Amino acid sequence: MPVVKYPRIRDPLFYEWDRKAQKCGLRHTVYFVNGDQYTGEWLNNLKHGKGMQIWKRTGAIYSGDWKFGKRDGYGSYSIPDPVTKEYKKVYTGWWKNDKRCGRGVFFYPNGELYEGEWSNGLRSGWGKMHYKDGSVYEGEWLADKHSGQGVLRLPNENRYEGGWKDGKKHGPGKYFYLDKGQLFEGVWVADIPKCGVLVDFDRDNAPDPPQYPLPEIELRDPEGVLAKAKAKFDDSHN
Repeated sequence: MPVVKYPRIRDPLFYEWDRKAQKCGLRHTVYFVNGDQYTGEWLNNLKHGKGMQIWKRTGAIYSGDWKFGKRDGYGSYSIPDPVTKEYKKVYTGWWKNDKRCGRGVFFYPNGELYEGEWSNGLRSGWGKMHYKDGSVYEGEWLADKHSGQGVLRLPNENRYEGGWKDGKKHGPGKYFYLDKGQLFEGVWVADIPKCGVLVDFDRDNAPDPPQYPLPEIELRDPEGVLAKAKAKFDDSHN
């Protein structure tokens, strides 16, 4: 009886190609359909470990840690200058789930600089911001705004120390007018001082003191109400 041999059943070729394409461990540069490229470590077809990604559309580069396909850990993000084409660093620091998270330094296009804590891609926690006009804020942040306790120093050395909310002076605080040699201590609401006391502060050494000193406040009590109240208080506690 003749023996009939049937051809061995094989998987389609694309199955074999897919198996060979499985990325795990250290790989050389992998090019994506959209032109992006990645060089580094992989795990189960996801960027995982140390690696560098280049985005074709913007030319941006990220070099650092990855976790399951997302930037996670420590890394640097840079973009090319539109004129010189030289790369300028935008952010160096910690990432989580593809967003800035933890301590890091951010370089703004206009020359401003923030160094401090981040959460979910926003300035949150303790940080220091150097503004283009020369002002410097150091203190607490929440969702990209001054919030909590902080100090704002102006280019003329005047400064505010106190509470903040939603990026505005809010709560008890002190405003040092060093150029005039005066100090205002009081309470702010949404950047507006509501009540407080203004006193001279090192007025003789100030570069631009007011022409006239602050008037002295004289407390008048023609009916002797305060004196009587004080005497009554003293008697009740003797």
